[in-house]
Amino acid sequence: MHGLGFGSHCSCAFAVVFLVSGCMQARVDESRELHTRIQKDEAVVILAKPQVEGASAEDPFMHCVAAGLGGRDGAIATRTDEQFTDALFPWFEPGTAPTKPEGVATLLTRPGVAERVAASGVRYVVWLEGGTQKTDGGGSLACGASPGVAGCIGFGWWEKEANYEATIWDLKKAKSAGSVGTSVTGTSAVIGAVVPLPFIARVQGTACNRMASQLRTFFTGSDDEVPARAIAQVKTGRK
Repeated sequence: MHGLGFGSHCSCAFAVVFLVSGCMQARVDESRELHTRIQKDEAVVILAKPQVEGASAEDPFMHCVAAGLGGRDGAIATRTDEQFTDALFPWFEPGTAPTKPEGVATLLTRPGVAERVAASGVRYVVWLEGGTQKTDGGGSLACGASPGVAGCIGFGWWEKEANYEATIWDLKKAKSAGSVGTSVTGTSAVIGAVVPLPFIARVQGTACNRMASQLRTFFTGSDDEVPARAIAQVKTGRK
């Protein structure tokens, strides 16, 4: 169907004015294949996508996205990964989970599986993958202490990048509903001016908030109602 891209940018230089709030660049992309306006009796579960190589998304990040998706109003019902995998054991364990959404149709023909899925209330599975890593850094910061005096001098900085992608499956239709991806890059620093002054760009927290917010839009069907003209503006990055 359609794909959306959203970006936010900040110009940064290594100066105190910039460091007061840090500097981050963020982007969220969405690709939709099915209409996904969730109903009140339907729920979403977020699972770590099984990886042949490398690591799945971290548990704290998954729990953060799930909490943000549910929101304070509880408009979107969620199930924890433990609740869902225990209820469907062993069919959604890393070694036995379907690798493609079409495999869900075959899975549902197994005795008792369809009944377990129905009992869980889960309509959509969100497979989450990605991670946060340090990508660059530099500077020099020295700290020391002597009788009656202690402190640091210098300047150190580092850059981190958070990249996550969510693939959404519709269990009822046994099809892929689309995907949401987020990428956040942030520069943090420590200034040594007697007392170390840290300025931290919280890239993983920002990625969590962006991902949860876009998933809420995905499941409430809000982006299905965006006028064609607005969609074109989003794609080209104009405001």
